[in-house]
Amino acid sequence: MAGKGTQTPPWWYDGAPVPWTARLLAPLYGAVAGLRRGFYRRGWLRSRQVPVPVIVVGNITAGGTGKTPLTIALVERLREAGWKPGVASRGYGRDEAGTARWVTPDLAPGLGGDEPVLIAWKTGVPVRVDRDRVAAARALLAAGCDVVVCDDGLQHYRLARDIEIEVVDAQRRYGNGLLMPAGPLREPAARARDCDFRVVNLGQASDAGQVPPGSGFGEWTMRLRIDSARPLRGGRERPLHGFSGQRVHAVAGIAHPQRFFQMLRARGIGVVPHAFADHHRYQASDLSFGSELPVLMTEKDAVKCRAFATDWHYAVPLQAELPAAFWVALLDRLGKLARA
Repeated sequence: MAGKGTQTPPWWYDGAPVPWTARLLAPLYGAVAGLRRGFYRRGWLRSRQVPVPVIVVGNITAGGTGKTPLTIALVERLREAGWKPGVASRGYGRDEAGTARWVTPDLAPGLGGDEPVLIAWKTGVPVRVDRDRVAAARALLAAGCDVVVCDDGLQHYRLARDIEIEVVDAQRRYGNGLLMPAGPLREPAARARDCDFRVVNLGQASDAGQVPPGSGFGEWTMRLRIDSARPLRGGRERPLHGFSGQRVHAVAGIAHPQRFFQMLRARGIGVVPHAFADHHRYQASDLSFGSELPVLMTEKDAVKCRAFATDWHYAVPLQAELPAAFWVALLDRLGKLARA
């Protein structure tokens, strides 16, 4: 069943011919992006530092690659190691985008942004949305945080960063390798070499196989695991295997909805898929499918559907798994920064 979502341009990842208009615009986009970055490198534009470490989780492609699951896992690991992390984000697509806000788990996603609300809901750490990430970082510092994690913002050079983590979708990588709008790249692929860590999102934890072709030294694999379903109206979580052999409506308003559907199918669940646009703002009518089947959705969608959820609606928590050596390397780098 088709949803109401829109897909990325087919020429980005599917090998379709690139329109000539997009090819003409790509060099202009690249020139503007390169000029801006060059200004910061030469000091003509100044990056602002804050007196705590700053970790940026981002990508050089447009769209989702798994940044938010990694950000949540990073925040939890930092807290376990004794840090007091806070998250800074622009809050893409939110209303009153020029107004800085503290994001709480119960804040309307339209005000806080769906991903910041999800992070606040999952972690409970201070989350600040602000177009000016320098101001957001300073607010987090004033709130008692001793490390700032930026959800996205690899291209926001005004905020100086100590550690950059690039997240790459293993299936789609850099697509056709062209700059926007001819391709998915926000910056040339060579920009990724400046990042301290590259995390390759392999998808579901049950996937067989090794690191995909193109992986090399310095890449760390991330797998995503789903085990349970949480009722949106409250109550006990259900093991996901309890839905095995059943038909369900599956809802995903994310950059790559097929990945969520495939993860459910791998658990033996009969999926009736409903793909919506990334950051889609749901109404109750969007979830009226004409049949009383359970509705399983990503947590990013769930935070936008809690107000009109029924007993049939479930969020499927996603857990990011990375090698223990990744966390050792990251925390070691962070510890050296703190001692410097």
